[in-house]
Amino acid sequence: MQRYFVNKKVDNTFQLDEKDSHHVLNVMRMKKEENIEVIYNEEVYLTKIVDFNPVILVIIRKIERTVNETKIPKVTICQSLVSENKMDLILQKGTELGAYSFISLKTVNSIIKGNDKDFNKKITRWERIVYDASRQSKRNNVPIIEKVMDINELIKHPYDLKILCTVNEMSTSLKNVLQNNKNYDTMIIVVGPEGGFTNKEEELLIQNGFISTSLGNLVLRTETTALAVLSMINYEFER
Repeated sequence: MQRYFVNKKVDNTFQLDEKDSHHVLNVMRMKKEENIEVIYNEEVYLTKIVDFNPVILVIIRKIERTVNETKIPKVTICQSLVSENKMDLILQKGTELGAYSFISLKTVNSIIKGNDKDFNKKITRWERIVYDASRQSKRNNVPIIEKVMDINELIKHPYDLKILCTVNEMSTSLKNVLQNNKNYDTMIIVVGPEGGFTNKEEELLIQNGFISTSLGNLVLRTETTALAVLSMINYEFER
């Protein structure tokens, strides 16, 4: 069953936005009285289409979901700026794997450069990517796309567990970090660019509480790293 997110509820009706209405009408070619799922305030509603101009939905009933008793932290992926196709992949697959939010990070070795105007356009596009991926993967929420930051801005943000992915042989393994740090609600995973972090950047992150963490003997591409970490977290917490 198709799933869509809505922001407003009036009496017993929801209204889809223009893009989702187009998807219902012209892509899925749905008819009146057909059912779809709607997410409102992270709750699932089973609805039926009653009007197409614009698409209006009448609530039939709320779907009861089994609550997962396993405590799963909210994971933020902080990805150094990479090319458009790589960022698209990270956002889409990261959303499917349960990331709570995404931060794009400006670093010395970032291939992608730009100003605030350029980044604002990218953020609008990225928000649509995570929305579509959330709908496809049947999440009850949509990841937050934070503003593009530099490292000096990043270190001011509080997280219960802060992980810096690195190829440093002296780093702690991700397995040990996750197993030895169970009592946290939020965590951030910082992934470097293709050229890696500079020594100064790594030192600054470590000085501000980020744990230098290894994913093993293999050297992963930057677009693979965040997805590998999310998969490991899902396994550890049996998401």
